[in-house]
Order: sequence, then C-alpha cells, then structure tokens
Amino acid sequence: MTADRPAAGSAAPGDPFAPDERLFGPEAFAFYVELEAHNSRDWWQAHRADYERHVRLPLERLAAIAGERYGPAKVFRPNRDVRFSADKSPYKLNGAMTAGRVGGVYVSVSADGLHAGGGLYEPSRAQLQRAREAIAADGPAAAELDAIVRSLEERGLELAGPFLKTAPRGFDREHPRIELLRMTHFAGLGTLPPEATMGDVDRVWRAVEPLLVWVETHAEPSI
Repeated sequence: MTADRPAAGSAAPGDPFAPDERLFGPEAFAFYVELEAHNSRDWWQAHRADYERHVRLPLERLAAIAGERYGPAKVFRPNRDVRFSADKSPYKLNGAMTAGRVGGVYVSVSADGLHAGGGLYEPSRAQLQRAREAIAADGPAAAELDAIVRSLEERGLELAGPFLKTAPRGFDREHPRIELLRMTHFAGLGTLPPEATMGDVDRVWRAVEPLLVWVETHAEPSI
C-alpha cells in the first residue's frame, strides 16, 4: 500500500525512502505548474520554501540512495545558465538528480510528470567513438547492447534521442547494427505516475543497470 503522506514531510536529506513510500507529493508538480507561469526571481524567492520542502528534499533523499549504489550523486541546480541564451528565464522547469561514474541513473520531476532512467547521456566524442567501434566490430559487445536495448523497450523505456539519419562518418551505412550505430546517447527513460514510489523508481534503475555496465566497459571514462 502506498504511503499517503508526501515524501518530504519531516524527513531529512539522508533518510531513505521505504519501498512503498511516495516520492513526490502533489505540491511538487503544482510548484512547476506555477513556475511555468511565473518564472521570475521574485516569484521564486516567495516560494523558495516550497521548492526546498517538496522538490529538493525528495531529490536529495533519492541522491543519497543512488549514490551508495551507483557512485557520485548530485542534485542539479535550479538556476538556468542564461549567458548565451535568448531565453532569460532564470529557473529550470524541472528538478533532477543523477548518480553514477561513467553513466548514471536519473530522476526528474516537472509539471509534465515524473521520469526515471539511466545510461550515458551526452557522451564525449571519445566515449561515443569507443562505443561505436565496439558496435561496429559486431561481436559480443554489439550483441549484448542489442539485447539490452530490446529489454529496455520491452519494459516500456524510451531510448534517448535524437538518432542520426544514417551511419556516423567513417562507419558502414549497410552495417547490420546500423540502428545501434545511429544512437547519439546510450540511455533509457521511463515515465512514471505522479504517485510513484521508491519501488517504482528502483525497478527502472535495475532495468538500466546492464546498460550502465555496458557503457562503463565499452565507452570508458571520458578523458
């Protein structure tokens, strides 16, 4: 049975979630609905306590759990970098955390809902080249990635795009693993209901663990 109280409650950042405990209360989603309409520093300062209680605290609790399992964890800053952007809105329209070494797991909350996933998003050029070379060899590494991708899709996770329209430069357009070579990220993402629990997120994280192992083995750390 899912806990009725919002996860933030009187918890502390290091407090673990129970498997059936709801991660985010309705206040978290309502916060981002309002932020979309009032993305200003004045509004943020007036509602900062809501962000800290209903968004940041649950994310910190998730980061503590993920950090123990997957490696260094962080909660992303809410501020946007607007220095080179025509859009000067000061705050991001989602809150998110990640944890991992080469790849990582991920959770995001916004007005659009709750998302969880993991893998290697925005790999470096060197990481992407290594991964593609492993795929192009069409050996066990490519077969393993193909099986991982199929498993993620069967579990309802969506692969991160965009995908190249054809083979990357230097690779065969007729390669039997062309669909894998067209990938620009090696990550999967799932949509969860607003009332999702720690158990729901844990199932997604477990599903992407083989992908984390694959990128750590075949993409290697960025130099």
